[in-house]
Amino acid sequence: MKPIFILNGPNLNRLGTREPHIYGTVTLAEIELSCREAAAGHPVVFRQSNSEEWLIEWVQEAIDDAAGIIINPAAFSFTSMALLDALKMFPGPITELHISNLYRREAIYHRSYVSMVATSVMAGFGPGGYALAVTDMVRRVGC
Repeated sequence: MKPIFILNGPNLNRLGTREPHIYGTVTLAEIELSCREAAAGHPVVFRQSNSEEWLIEWVQEAIDDAAGIIINPAAFSFTSMALLDALKMFPGPITELHISNLYRREAIYHRSYVSMVATSVMAGFGPGGYALAVTDMVRRVGC
């Protein structure tokens, strides 16, 4: 059974202390645990990097090894055509995930390159959005 890749972009390693009025107080480690629980035995690869290079490498790894991708590209959503190009090559479902509702924020957050290739987009569900995305992805990949 191919795993679901859950990829997290820059500054998400600071969840729990970073702008708690926007992102809450849940840590990325706690989010990872909730994702594994929501996967109900389906394998999960959970990663975070502040590096655009590593996110692209992991997307390319997923092309061969993953059933689906859930990605919170954070700021790279709005800046990275390279990440967009890598995601275009992925043959399975892609869920773009954001903790906050991007459309309640400044206009610079309203245009995501990743949304152009995402099968689905989730935003504004807080840290609990991850478990929702995993539950949906498990259904999408047929497990």
